[in-house]
Amino acid sequence: MKTVLKSHNCGELTAKNIGEEVTLSGWVACVRDLGGIIFLELRDRSGFFQLVADPQINPDIHAVFSKLKTESVITVKGKITKRPDETYNPKLATGEVEVYPTFAQVLSEAETLPFVLDDENVSEDVRLKYRYLDLRREFMLHNLTLRHKVVTAMREYLNGQDFLEVETPILNKTTPEGARDYLVPSRVQEGKFYALPQSPQIFKQLLMVGGIERYYQIAKCFRDEDLRADRQPEFTQVDLEMSFVNQDDVIAMVEGLVQSAFKAAGVDVQLPLKRITWQEAMDRFGSDKPDTRFGLELFNVTDIMEASTFQAFKDVIAAGGTVRAIKIPGIAGYSRKDMDDVRNLAISFGAKGLAWITYMETGEVKSPVLKFLNEDQIKEIQTRAGAQNGDIVFFVADKPKVVFDVLGRFRLYFGKKLNMINPDDHALLWVVDFPMFEWSDEEGRYMAMHHPFTSPNLEDMDKLKSGDLGNVKSIAYDIVYNGTELGGGSVRIHSPEVQKEVFKALGLDDATVQEKFGFLVNAFRYGTPPHAGLAIGLDRLIALLCRTDSIRDVIAFPKNSGAKCLMSDAPGEATLQQLRELHLKSTVKK
Repeated sequence: MKTVLKSHNCGELTAKNIGEEVTLSGWVACVRDLGGIIFLELRDRSGFFQLVADPQINPDIHAVFSKLKTESVITVKGKITKRPDETYNPKLATGEVEVYPTFAQVLSEAETLPFVLDDENVSEDVRLKYRYLDLRREFMLHNLTLRHKVVTAMREYLNGQDFLEVETPILNKTTPEGARDYLVPSRVQEGKFYALPQSPQIFKQLLMVGGIERYYQIAKCFRDEDLRADRQPEFTQVDLEMSFVNQDDVIAMVEGLVQSAFKAAGVDVQLPLKRITWQEAMDRFGSDKPDTRFGLELFNVTDIMEASTFQAFKDVIAAGGTVRAIKIPGIAGYSRKDMDDVRNLAISFGAKGLAWITYMETGEVKSPVLKFLNEDQIKEIQTRAGAQNGDIVFFVADKPKVVFDVLGRFRLYFGKKLNMINPDDHALLWVVDFPMFEWSDEEGRYMAMHHPFTSPNLEDMDKLKSGDLGNVKSIAYDIVYNGTELGGGSVRIHSPEVQKEVFKALGLDDATVQEKFGFLVNAFRYGTPPHAGLAIGLDRLIALLCRTDSIRDVIAFPKNSGAKCLMSDAPGEATLQQLRELHLKSTVKK
């Protein structure tokens, strides 16, 4: 005879089920002995249900319940009855009903837990060490459930748009550019290494060469880089690629995808989304992933300062720098210590110094820089700032990259500090027209801002060939949500000649190109369709929708900030035999 361990879920039983005989199984959430009558909360994934053991009615059950520890797993049988009015719990979906079990069995007895599940102050290290217990917490179940719903919605949307879900290799060849690869030694190819994919980039382009036309994948990716709250060594992308399309086609497709994903999370997204250029984003917000839920926009005063007698700023401008400013409202009453703290904050962000003009509540204007400005210049700064009594305008002068970074972070700092950001707002937009290259002081050369397969704006091909790389724009686009980049993509290079020019600009000679990207470059010789795509960071998207600062809260078994799994203690050491088989020798001293 078949044994039934569960006929119903705990959280789905209501007054409609009164009189039904049920079998319930789950975890003991709590046990309360009230005057000899024991009330037990049984929990499964669907919710909670109350069980009652009265020594006068069901003494055998009472004996079992009296010895139970929380988080033990039990199964019970009994009939659904209506709760007395005085025990009705409107906070629970099952608050109208209960069961006096006629049968109870302990399936697995739990030892005392290392932490209390409903304690919100448990350290993350403890949570990660006992992740299998942490997953029982309501907010973790909520996060993983939401992740499932969003992924399901995205899959259904793409399936409905004639995409094919195709898996690409995990064991690949290491390639230059991007973050550091994770390497996997080959046992059968001595001295050779695979690399785990940082993205499916090359393979998805090859799928387009292969005629798939519309591809997507919920792809595992790997990057060996320093970690923080929104990074993991292994992470997940929603990756897609399309043939015979342009930028507008991809943006329209992704907008529908994002709308479906947000709808699954209960958020209504109105289309089309706003678009701004990369340059406008930097000029107004100091960031290529601007949070547009609040103001505090930057403004340019380079022309004013160039005409002033402020020599420090004039020298920066003469060296190709810029002077930008931001108005912070209502802080004119800051003390000297407060202003020192603000200056130190700017320096910690990378500024060499900070200047300001204070518009006192009394109408008086104070600043050490006023002596370098004439009356018209002072008035023009106030006009551009829209400054009122009680405001302070801050100035930073340096290379554009430094100025934008400092003031962009300044903007976010004061936006949060002054409570200007409504957490219930949802600001989505596109940033387009990115530079093709960015200068790296560390490398001493131009690097690809996105990746070397991004198509340059064809109108800028003369600049690309002449070496004017700082003024070449790309056909690239990022989707931004509340100041966080959700995903990025581009129109790809499908011309071997254009790809060769880009490799040349990046300092990659023919031999290096053939060694690293030969199979892609060779494929382009046999008929390559125009194609474009985008990848969305799934973990980051879910974390934002769950309103958590850490993507570790939306991944079932994440690594900590040291790229270590505290639960399994990975990474671990290999045995000498394993190292020999892989033709490796450890140089680590024990």
